[in-house]
Amino acid sequence: MSIPLGYNTFGNTDLVCKLKKALYGLKQSPRAWFGRFRLAMKKYCYTQSNADKSLFLKRKNGKITVLIIYINDMIVTGDDVDDMAKLKTYLSSEFDMKDLGGLNPKRQRVVALSLPNLQLQGTISPSLANLSFLSVLNLKNNNFQGGIPYGLGHLPRLRVIDIQNNHLNGSIPSSLFQHQGVQAILLAFNELSGEMWRGPWYVPKLSVLNLRNNSLTGIIPPYVGNATKLMNFDLSGNRINGNIPTEIGYLSQLTELYLYNNQLTGFIPATLFNISSLLVLSLGINSLSGPLLLYEGNIVSNLKFLSIYENQISGCIPSNICQLTELKIVTISFNNITGDIPRNIGCLFKLEEFYIGNNPINGTIPISLGNISTLRNLYCGNNRIVGKILSKLGKLSNLMQLGFDQNYYLIGQIPEAIFNISSLEIIDFSFNNLWGRIPTTIGLHLPNIKDLILGGNQLEGEIPLYITNASKLEILELSKNFLTRTIPTNLGNLRELRSLLLDNNQLTNEPRGHELRFLNSLADGRMLRYLSVSSNPLNNVLPNFIGNLSSTFEIFHIEDAHINGLIPTSIGNMSGLTTLIFDENNLTGNIPPEFGMVKQLQGLYLDNNQLNGHIPEAVCHLSNLDLLILEGNELTGVIPECIGNLSMLQHLYLGSNKFSSTFPLNLWKMSGLLSLSVSRNSIEGEVPLDIGGLKAIVALDLSSNHFSGMIPTRLGELQNVQCNTKWWCNTKWLDIPACASTNPGKQSRLKEVPEIKTHQLVSYHEIQRATNNFDDESNLFGEGSSGSVYKGIISSGTVVAIWVLDL
Repeated sequence: MSIPLGYNTFGNTDLVCKLKKALYGLKQSPRAWFGRFRLAMKKYCYTQSNADKSLFLKRKNGKITVLIIYINDMIVTGDDVDDMAKLKTYLSSEFDMKDLGGLNPKRQRVVALSLPNLQLQGTISPSLANLSFLSVLNLKNNNFQGGIPYGLGHLPRLRVIDIQNNHLNGSIPSSLFQHQGVQAILLAFNELSGEMWRGPWYVPKLSVLNLRNNSLTGIIPPYVGNATKLMNFDLSGNRINGNIPTEIGYLSQLTELYLYNNQLTGFIPATLFNISSLLVLSLGINSLSGPLLLYEGNIVSNLKFLSIYENQISGCIPSNICQLTELKIVTISFNNITGDIPRNIGCLFKLEEFYIGNNPINGTIPISLGNISTLRNLYCGNNRIVGKILSKLGKLSNLMQLGFDQNYYLIGQIPEAIFNISSLEIIDFSFNNLWGRIPTTIGLHLPNIKDLILGGNQLEGEIPLYITNASKLEILELSKNFLTRTIPTNLGNLRELRSLLLDNNQLTNEPRGHELRFLNSLADGRMLRYLSVSSNPLNNVLPNFIGNLSSTFEIFHIEDAHINGLIPTSIGNMSGLTTLIFDENNLTGNIPPEFGMVKQLQGLYLDNNQLNGHIPEAVCHLSNLDLLILEGNELTGVIPECIGNLSMLQHLYLGSNKFSSTFPLNLWKMSGLLSLSVSRNSIEGEVPLDIGGLKAIVALDLSSNHFSGMIPTRLGELQNVQCNTKWWCNTKWLDIPACASTNPGKQSRLKEVPEIKTHQLVSYHEIQRATNNFDDESNLFGEGSSGSVYKGIISSGTVVAIWVLDL
């Protein structure tokens, strides 16, 4: 044996211990034996399980061999018969051992089979039903498939069956609902389907039934009321329909009820609120309706968690909600709840989270809400709350989230006391009617603020400089206000900033500044993804150092900001950009070919500027481009044919430029293109006959060019085109054949004529001339519910009929 730990040999390595009793009596012997055995198993390419150190596994060619050892007794099993035989031979050569043969149910008493977290595959063997002494079956977190053996429900001593998080399918055996000794059935996170057993339940000892996240259908059987010892009932994440049975209200020991994310309908049984043991009631994401009616009379409830969000609950928040004195979390968002927030809501003095957003709740903010000192999250957004935001809310010293966004009728100034709550992480007052300045009193302290969202109000004044001290700030949203003065040049101090939205204000650049200096400071913000400063009178040029902005930068909005000058060539360094919006400015010069380096770009908006020159072929390198808008500039030359190779492109707007020559043929074959406009250019040539290649096109504008030739025969294949007076559309207006009659009088109907396959392309100006601007009634053939038909003679002498739609 080894020298005991702590025994000092003084450098003498020749000392040994003299044994006074047999090895089996020594404390070191099991450890020494198991260490020797473990090395032997690893040498034979077996892996020791982290979940159970006495379990060894070997996988080979899709098969598995399992060995479990208890002291010096071993069980070898698996589906690799050859390897099992080799293992026995190997162990016999390493140790003095004896093969006792296969397991004999008459001799062996397996009371627990626990093999979790081992990535085991295959099916659960029906032979497990032969283990009559089995009490605990734990096979969770594996990859078992197939059904649950029906015989498991007949194991007389079974108490726990835990086979969660596998890939089991089929229905749940009815035998499990008729087992008088089972205490826990855990089948969550599988692919089970079908209905639960609708017959009588005989499970008098069942305390846990967890069927979460399967594909179960049907109703909740009323016989669930027979499970009188049930404490935890979880059916969430299935497709259960029907009503919540009132029998659940009689489960006097129930502590947790999870039914969210199903298809339940009907009322919420009032009896649920009178189960004194119930702590959690989760009914969200269903189609429950009717009012939220608490049990009339005295409620004996210890409910801590109430969730009914995303249903169709109507009526008011009940006035006797104060009887639920233990409530900590209430979430009733996304319903049809009306009326005021109860004036006495402060009676819920243990409340920590209160979510009532996305309802038509009205009235003012109750004063008593400021008395709930335990409140951490308060969200009342997207309601119809009116009046002022109470300064008393500033006393909620534990508050982390405060949201009153999209109420639209909240008025007044933002209380300064709210900006002194040091625990606040989220403030959202957007889309209301708040006015005044953003609080700027010295001493305001928001060290933990992450989201400051005040957009869509009538706030004025400057952006407070102290905001740049909020080192954890991730979202600063101040858009759509009346903020003035300059954009702070130290916003780069906000190293965690991800979104900066300052658009639609009256913000300016620094006086006498030649470049947008605030952009330079943002180069230090290595997390910034979204910047919008559009619709501000910035009146300056884009600095070349915008190329220093972080590679995480994805969306850049600076439209309608009075930007002039050139687009910096350093734009190519912004490798992470997905959307760039520079439209409605005074940008001049060429489109930099460096755009071709921005490989992630999906949307490029450069319209309504004064850009000139050619479209650089580098644009064709943007393989992810979905939308390209260049209209309203002074671009010249030929439209690059390589644009037709942009397979992701869906919207192409090149109108109101000075493009000339012919239209590239392969652009007519872009089957994924939805919108195409090249109007008001000088493009010439014939429209090809195979225009039907634009199979997905919805909007097509070729007007005000010099196209000639015949109308394409495949024009009728453009089935999705939406008609507009400005667009060249797939309408009968382009497909009326020549008339056989020249009778100038009115006719009730046109005579039938042979179908003409091709037609001459006629300009709108010539149609006006041929019909005398549609003013001469002698040219009117007839009128109908959708429009009028006129006769006209075009310059070639051909008599035509023109259908004018009433759009």
